[in-house]
Amino acid sequence: MGPYLTRRILLAIPTVLGVLIAVFLLIRLVPGDVVTQLVGLEASISPKRVEELRRLFGLNRSLPVQFGEYLSGVLRGEMGKSLRTGLPVGKELLRRFPVTIQLASMGLLAALLIGVPVGIMAAVRRGRAPDYVATGFVLLGLSVPSFWLAILLILFFALRLGWFPPGAYVSPAEDLTGNLARMILPAFSVGLVLAAAITRIVRSSLLEVLSRHYIRTARAKGLRESIVVIKHALRNALIPVVTVVGLQFGTLLGGTVIIEQIFSLPGIGRYALEGINLRDYPVIQGAVLAIAMSFVIVNLLVDLAYGFLDPRIRYE
Repeated sequence: MGPYLTRRILLAIPTVLGVLIAVFLLIRLVPGDVVTQLVGLEASISPKRVEELRRLFGLNRSLPVQFGEYLSGVLRGEMGKSLRTGLPVGKELLRRFPVTIQLASMGLLAALLIGVPVGIMAAVRRGRAPDYVATGFVLLGLSVPSFWLAILLILFFALRLGWFPPGAYVSPAEDLTGNLARMILPAFSVGLVLAAAITRIVRSSLLEVLSRHYIRTARAKGLRESIVVIKHALRNALIPVVTVVGLQFGTLLGGTVIIEQIFSLPGIGRYALEGINLRDYPVIQGAVLAIAMSFVIVNLLVDLAYGFLDPRIRYE
């Protein structure tokens, strides 16, 4: 296990470095920068003042010098300061990251609570009405955009029925009940789409396992069907499910930008969107780095989970 972890960590270094280089270059290929945004608000500003602002923000230096300074700061644990607010990006990410983690975790929990039982039902009742209903759910869930679903949930459950407050985000430290009430709709907005994907992979994986010889042997011994499905078949069918869940959880961490914007959640996705709109380079680079690191860690945890689900898997 130790050599495997060391190898995976070493392989993650060039991945993260590649992400840093790509983001650094791509955001600078977009026309305009933070100075352009500021100048747009002040039409009478002089060219000399524009040059002073570029020098103040360090934008007058060459790209290799800027990247070298940024990389040096990251290695020291510093991500720079926002060009608009002057606040340290690292502290802002630490403050906002729990919001994104909570949204992704609750969305994943909702997806598992829906997708796994529906997938099992579809596999056990193959070719019957429950299977057709589950297939329709999968097609609908994979076709509906999450932002459109979020708007419908707000209109129906928050505004029409009044079951959930449409207000702004509340920290769980201030009001846990209010926090959960405000996070249920965002969680279902991202979780229902993932639930459809989990349903499909659980159904297909479980059908494959149920056709194997040891399942026939378990049934021939007179075991109840529920024990055969849950104890013998489901565990062996979970490896592809864990893969999908792990990859989707990493995607959720970086793919909640629109949902956080719709529900006014102060997470990393919304922070990155604000940085993009304002051409705030340190904010964009810091947010993307945090998301990339989260994705790498989640993938590592998924690989380690294989060994617990299937003892035949070894990491030597």
